[in-house]
Amino acid sequence: MRVNGEWARRFGWRVVLGVASLITVLCVSLLFAAMRNDHSIEGQLGTALAHVDSVAFDRTIINFQTPDGIVHSPANGVLYPDGLAADQLVRIEYDVSDPELARVAGRSAVLTLLPLGSTIGFTWLVAAPILWWIRRQNQRATVVPI
Repeated sequence: MRVNGEWARRFGWRVVLGVASLITVLCVSLLFAAMRNDHSIEGQLGTALAHVDSVAFDRTIINFQTPDGIVHSPANGVLYPDGLAADQLVRIEYDVSDPELARVAGRSAVLTLLPLGSTIGFTWLVAAPILWWIRRQNQRATVVPI
C-alpha cells in the first residue's frame, strides 16, 4: 500500500509542477508574441481612424480605411482594446504590409505585463504550497519509526 501512495504523491507532484510550469511558459510566450506584434507594427507603421463595431469578451472588432481606399476589419480584432466601447471612434496603428495587425494608438505590450505577471504569480501562489505539502507527505512517509 505504501508503494501506491508514494507513486501517487510523486505523480501528483509532477502534475502540479508541470501545469504551473506550462502556464508560466504560455504567459511568457504571450508576452513575446505581443512584443513581436508591436515590432511588426512599428516596422511599417500606418495610422488610421477606426470605428469600433463590437466589443466582446474575446475580441473587439473594428473597421478602418487605409489610404488606398480599402476598408479593413481585422478578424482577430484590435490589440490592447481595454476601455473601448461599440460605436466609438479610435485612432489605431497598423502594419502597412499586414493591415490585419492593428493596435490602439499609443498602447503596447507593456499593457500585458500586469495580467500575465498576475497570472504567473497566482499560479505559483497556488502551486507552491501544494508542492510543499506533497513533499512533506513524502518525507513523512519515508521516515520509519524506531
